[in-house]
Amino acid sequence: MLGAGAALGLSACTSAAASGPALSSSAALPTKVPSGTSLSIASSLGAQQLQLQLSGLIKQIPFTVSSWPNIGAGPDVINAFRANSLDLANNAGIPPIQAHFQGYDARIVALDLTRKPSYLFATKPHSDISSVAQFAGKKLAFSQGQAQGVVLLRALHEAGLKDSDVQLVPLTSNQFLTALEAGQVDIAPLAISQAPAYLNKYAADGAHTITTDVVDLLNLLWAPADVLADADKAAAIAAFIPIWAKGLVWVYENPAVWDQEFYVKTQNISLTQAQQVTALSNKPLLPSSWDEAIAWEQQTIDLLAEGGFVKSFKAETLFDRRFEHLAAAAVPAQYRS
Repeated sequence: MLGAGAALGLSACTSAAASGPALSSSAALPTKVPSGTSLSIASSLGAQQLQLQLSGLIKQIPFTVSSWPNIGAGPDVINAFRANSLDLANNAGIPPIQAHFQGYDARIVALDLTRKPSYLFATKPHSDISSVAQFAGKKLAFSQGQAQGVVLLRALHEAGLKDSDVQLVPLTSNQFLTALEAGQVDIAPLAISQAPAYLNKYAADGAHTITTDVVDLLNLLWAPADVLADADKAAAIAAFIPIWAKGLVWVYENPAVWDQEFYVKTQNISLTQAQQVTALSNKPLLPSSWDEAIAWEQQTIDLLAEGGFVKSFKAETLFDRRFEHLAAAAVPAQYRS
């Protein structure tokens, strides 16, 4: 299972370090966005575009957004980067690591820290598993290239379990619910937005969730190195980051509007379910220093390397620190970390 998991999404993978244009952290960051500049910005489930429309922040974007593609999963983002069809994306900490391992150079340009767990471990129906310690010998849904995979590995590590103590079943996160429903896996990490609907459907049959204190610390924006080496596009990204940060704050401060306009109208869940999801959501925390985030990424890299999923490398290479100050400077003090 370890070998199968390690192979997931790596058909084009090489063990060589990611390579791309030289980007100096001491180089001046372009600040003027020339007329005619455009970016393609990922908007998974339409959320990014919608929050900027509802907040009115979309009017502040000083460049053309050529498209808002519905792309969210890390492997899909990497493929879109490679195809030159996407310039900027919102992901967790694992996709940049995965891209580097595949030999693709992309850099983190903005950070939001999540202090509360973003994922819950859901059991299949008719399960008596009540703790991570009881995962030993069980079939666990595992996506190496996505945040869910690292959350699972961290939870196992905290419980004193090794990869070899469990059966890692390689799946992508969009297959987790089906695998749980069919009993193909005993446990799957679900996003907090998925858990209420799953429990409403299967709790009567014994399905339940196991909450841990394991967090997926990083909510980030990242872009291909080739894009960042383009002065016009780099300036556009620098202009977008404060708008992105303000959008996170707007959603947090307007939960009633967001519940209705996003969850109820676009995700087709009830208002009660939407409110359950929102109650579990994180307050935005935009760090003025990336030191903690870099240390966290290094821990993640080392954990993956220990399991044979990637080769170890320096996490610092994933970050373009020219952009470090922009997000925190755009929000009130209570949203800075």
